[in-house]
Amino acid sequence: MALDLETRNQLIETIRRFVAERLRPMEAQTADDNLVPDEIVAEMRDLGLFGLSIPEEFGGLGLSMEEECLVGVELGCTSPAFRSVIGTNVGIGSQGLVMFGTDEQKARWLPGVASGEIITSFALTEPEAGSDSAAVQTRAVLDGDAYVLNGSKRFITNAGKAHLFTVMARTNPDVKGGSGVSAFLVPRDLPGLTVGKSEKKMGQQGAHIHDVIFENVRVPVENRLGGEGEGFKVAMQVLDRGRLHISSVCVGVAERLIADCVAYANERKQFGKPIAEFQLIQGMIADSKTEALAARALMLETARKRDAGETVTLEAAATKYYASEMVGRVADRAVQIFGGAGYVADYGVERLYRDVRIFRIYEGTSQIQQVIIARETLKRGG
Repeated sequence: MALDLETRNQLIETIRRFVAERLRPMEAQTADDNLVPDEIVAEMRDLGLFGLSIPEEFGGLGLSMEEECLVGVELGCTSPAFRSVIGTNVGIGSQGLVMFGTDEQKARWLPGVASGEIITSFALTEPEAGSDSAAVQTRAVLDGDAYVLNGSKRFITNAGKAHLFTVMARTNPDVKGGSGVSAFLVPRDLPGLTVGKSEKKMGQQGAHIHDVIFENVRVPVENRLGGEGEGFKVAMQVLDRGRLHISSVCVGVAERLIADCVAYANERKQFGKPIAEFQLIQGMIADSKTEALAARALMLETARKRDAGETVTLEAAATKYYASEMVGRVADRAVQIFGGAGYVADYGVERLYRDVRIFRIYEGTSQIQQVIIARETLKRGG
């Protein structure tokens, strides 16, 4: 259920102040320490950010897709590492449970997910299954009252702190593709589950990814999410929503970069006047603003369609494709406008330039989005 306009505006304003007053001043420290401070995580819990998309009956805010996107824009106005802290609880780590979970599964897990006491993670990608997500090789073999999981997952966000994993595993080896894959809720403390080291990354320091290894992990039958063979369906519906969430963050980062560019261009002088007066600088600002506005409009239109119950697989892919490519172009122009200052760490533009590169890979690469867009367009006949 959507919030009334006054409540929605209050929520957005609260998050906007939190970003400006608490998160932005912590950006450099978080990047240097490669760690989001515990006090910031606690404040996120107090604000209810871990439960943005969790239904109210389980302690969450129960935001609509449009409202979640508006919050995502605000969170995008600071280092994406902060958003990553709550990202899996709000998105891919929880939405399979929200959409496909039984009443018992929801009652057991969702209140803790909404409060942030339970951190979730989404384990789909493998060493040999990334863009080809239907090629999952992790096995789940039924043995009495449990499935025995064996295999490994790669680049799993928040795995180091996760208490609960949504894991895609192949239950029927005789069926190729997604039809042989099932989804499971796997608690961190089950014997045989281990998490690898945090990977050193190009950007988003403070957000962590790990390998997750399953060695004869016995997962109770009641922890299967949806029916056997429905794992790919779970994953794809979760990713539709996740793509819109990521798009909103891309819009937020772009708006932040544009504002920084405008402030710097008005301050920096060359040839005796602010560089904001030079038409070639103005051209870069104009291009960036136009693309950011287009991405915002596409994101909100698609979010509203999803809230209305429409299937938005094509539109979500198009939004994510455009928004993630757009923010990369905006970040590149920002470095150019800042010149030498954009290449050094003091101004933060170089950090955001690195941070946004992952958005073209998250939730399916740009090339996978192109495949989805073309496939769905061909299905629709135009």
